Amino acid sequence: QDYYGKELQKSEDLKTNACVTLARPLPKAVREALEHVHEEVVARYYGCGLVIPECLSSCRILDLGSGSGRDCYLLSQLVGEQGHVTGIDMTEGQVEVAKKHIAYHMDKFGYQKPNVEFVHGYMEKLGDAGLADESYDIVISNCVINLAPDKRAVLQEAFRVLKPGGEMYFSDVYASQRLSETVRKHRVLWGECLAGALYWRDLYSIAEEVGFSPPCLVTASPITVGDKELEGIVGDCRFVSATFRLFKVPGGSQAGPGQVIYNGGITGHERELVFDANFTFKEGEVVDVDAEMAAILRSSRFAEEFLIRAGASATAPQGNGC
Repeated sequence: QDYYGKELQKSEDLKTNACVTLARPLPKAVREALEHVHEEVVARYYGCGLVIPECLSSCRILDLGSGSGRDCYLLSQLVGEQGHVTGIDMTEGQVEVAKKHIAYHMDKFGYQKPNVEFVHGYMEKLGDAGLADESYDIVISNCVINLAPDKRAVLQEAFRVLKPGGEMYFSDVYASQRLSETVRKHRVLWGECLAGALYWRDLYSIAEEVGFSPPCLVTASPITVGDKELEGIVGDCRFVSATFRLFKVPGGSQAGPGQVIYNGGITGHERELVFDANFTFKEGEVVDVDAEMAAILRSSRFAEEFLIRAGASATAPQGNGC
């Protein structure tokens, strides 16, 4: 907690690019919404670019490790006044910065009442913060799960608070191997999001244990350390900043592969929806999908955006590759 807000006073103080990697090009609506966020909130934010999924109108969203609240205030505009955004963070100073600007943003957005709230707490213990079962459509996280010693508890809690068909959409740092104790206990590498990085294969096994669908890789980019001393400590281990999406697919939803047609109705993605690294849906185009993707689309908030029918060719791509 001391590293964020004390040793780090602004995002420019970071020693690696682990926490400033952009997930992918931003739609116009997202760029414009970011411009409306208070400058102090932006300056005190240390996440990995922006982690903003699609199809957000009226959704209830939980931001794990919300920091100064930048993503929450951005999402506040995208979900609209009928939606709601909760931010939870373990650092009291960051929560105070976020809370301080609630009235400013609601006035700027023209909302009659706040659609955001900020809670001091731990993402491994969302119940202690009063967050109920099946109360959110989406859980997002931006380069903070690596700071949690118990990653399984984080995913388990996210799964618990998600509604059936809900999604966990998050960016984080992953390692090419399991990290040594020397790396894991290095204070600067921890604060820079590297020492707590999960071996990427372990994400797949944890997600399966918790009950999520297999992770869908959205995008990934290599991390450069840029500091000789730190490079010597991490050795031949390589790191990547990656965005994944996990879905809480209800039991019995899988009914085999299918064919889907994107209706083109999602704001900012009317002509084309890049769902993940394996599936891009163009408006009006028939796409063969595997059983897992068919179940995801059928049970999630995306169901109304697609025409989905059973049966597909044997050449449908498999959506669970990394």
